[in-house]
Amino acid sequence: MALQASRKDLGAAAMFVAIGAYFVLEAMHYDLGTPLRMGPGFMPVLLGSILVLLGLAIAAVGLRRADPEEPQPFPWRGIVFILGSIVFFGVALRGLGFIPTVVLTAFATALSSRDNNWLAALTIAVALTVMCTLIFVVGLGLIVPWFGPWLPF
Repeated sequence: MALQASRKDLGAAAMFVAIGAYFVLEAMHYDLGTPLRMGPGFMPVLLGSILVLLGLAIAAVGLRRADPEEPQPFPWRGIVFILGSIVFFGVALRGLGFIPTVVLTAFATALSSRDNNWLAALTIAVALTVMCTLIFVVGLGLIVPWFGPWLPF
């Protein structure tokens, strides 16, 4: 008898456990402190442990039921666009500035879904840029140029 398990749930559980375990292991290098006098490692250990437990719970549910539909092809487009956007943001933020970097990053990330067309992606990018600029630059006072030295204006 073949094991009926949800590949989606097991994949999500594996990611939760891996990320949670990483944070727990890295935070163990810091002082934990006590619940009343927390050290810098306390919250990452606590939240990483919760993430691991959540992943184990998702795995338990995933082992009891199968996926209702056929497995979808692996989403290479989404992975490439999203990972590329993260790398682009890190590389281009100081050179292009906050606004152009957020617009381009949000546009590429929105295009990672096959459900979005270029107009929807542009709308998402503009709205996200306005919100991020208001929250991070104006509201929180993030010290980053709105437009960077790579732009000629």
